Amino acid sequence: MNLNITCIPGDGIGPEIVREAKKVLDKVAEKFGHHITYTDILMGGASIDVHGVPLTEEAIATAKAADAVLMGSIGGDTSTSPWYKLAPNLRPEAGLLALRKALNLFANLRPAVLYDELAGACPLKEEISKAGFDMMIMRELTGGLYFGERKTVEENGVRKAIDTLTYDENEIRRIAIKGFDIAMKRKKKVTSVDKANVLDSSRLWRAVVNEVAKDYPEVTLEHMLVDNCAMQLVKDPAQFDVILTENMFGDILSDEASMVTGSIGMLASASLNDTKFGLYEPSHGSAPDIAGKDIANPIATVLSASMMLRYSFDLDKEADAIDQAVKKVLQDGYRTGDIMSEGCKQVGCTEMGDLLAERI
Repeated sequence: MNLNITCIPGDGIGPEIVREAKKVLDKVAEKFGHHITYTDILMGGASIDVHGVPLTEEAIATAKAADAVLMGSIGGDTSTSPWYKLAPNLRPEAGLLALRKALNLFANLRPAVLYDELAGACPLKEEISKAGFDMMIMRELTGGLYFGERKTVEENGVRKAIDTLTYDENEIRRIAIKGFDIAMKRKKKVTSVDKANVLDSSRLWRAVVNEVAKDYPEVTLEHMLVDNCAMQLVKDPAQFDVILTENMFGDILSDEASMVTGSIGMLASASLNDTKFGLYEPSHGSAPDIAGKDIANPIATVLSASMMLRYSFDLDKEADAIDQAVKKVLQDGYRTGDIMSEGCKQVGCTEMGDLLAERI
């Protein structure tokens, strides 16, 4: 298969971690007989330095022409970087928002996995963490409270703020279909999270999800109120496979789920549109304080590349090979500084990429 991938190295440690992800992807292509074409574009601070804006129209066109986009990280130190003296629409993060909008990326995927070898970093009690967990938070990204009409007014001398939460059935249906499709590649269970005992938007959400579920008889569907889900994530995270939810609930629950893994340096993410196209990036930031020191952890970006193979190219065996390589490196006792523990061997970013590629 020919894979046309646009890469956004970005800022900070971004170029280093993308370099290592490419190294692993190239080894996968060699082993499984694929051909990869990479096209790099600038975004964020790197684009500001060259073009004066965080994202150009030419860069957007290049991304649209690709099969998928692999991104490192963007942004810098907000207290010292000259990028943050610019107007908000010209700052690095504005480029990412513009790209998401241009590519219609409405489905955000945030896996939360607790590896056996990193169980000691999990903040939960051992009696809970020993069961392990591997879940996918599926968050609707372009609707709901964050995108509804809002205003602040004064009535009778009292300030009043209004935020509007709206969803139509088409917005719900498309994210639900994505959620069930992804569950089919996993353990075939969907937990749809809402607040249907209070909110009309949640009652519509639940009704549409039930309609979509009829087309996926192999998938088990359960409904859970968001407050209960927040509790269950720390009480029994092993029960979850795919958590499907709206924008604000997903924002909160995905951060909670990532925290119980104990290491943000291991967490991948993806944002998909209504085709196979997706933007894949690590959940962590640009870490400008360690940029260029060859000590960054590239695993989250490598796992993002695995997600890309699985969800944009339907190359499940190849994605499995990357996932197994990560587990093998951890089992062999290699760690970057952020996940280092007693008795393990500390390696840098480049060496970690080498080790992962060797195990494909």
